[in-house]
Amino acid sequence: VLIVIYALAIYNSFVQLNNKVKEAFSTMDVYLKKRWDLIPNIVETVKGYAKHEKATLKEVVELRNSAYEKMSDEEKIKTNKQLSSGINKIMALAEAYPELKANENFKDLSNQLTKIEDDIANSRKYYNVVRIYNNKVEMFPSNIFAGLFGYKSKAMFEASANERENVKVEL
Repeated sequence: VLIVIYALAIYNSFVQLNNKVKEAFSTMDVYLKKRWDLIPNIVETVKGYAKHEKATLKEVVELRNSAYEKMSDEEKIKTNKQLSSGINKIMALAEAYPELKANENFKDLSNQLTKIEDDIANSRKYYNVVRIYNNKVEMFPSNIFAGLFGYKSKAMFEASANERENVKVEL
């Protein structure tokens, strides 16, 4: 009887933690989608000024053109890391083009992007409640029940090596 009661308690805690992780990811997903929708406007604005920087712009556009709604959570995390790198390069391009930096459309888009990036950073902190969930899935004795109930570890949002480095733009 005690084992059954313990199993039910563990199961309920898995459900509760899993729902917290889903809620946190959904919150972050809203901000990622906002950024996703803003990228084409930024790229189009930058294109007019930085015609010879096509490689950077093309990389961001190709990432952006994949179907966001059809991605798994893990694919969204991976694509987000790649987009962050591309956006950093675009913002660094603005430093190299003073007339672009002074453009009102670019300023507005840049401010929106900065706000969204801040929101994403804050929601990443909240999403990383997944650490608690992963501990429960991986630690004994709850890992036995995690396997029985089909719960698996989830990916955390982390800054990639590219995001930790300064972006260098060479013209």
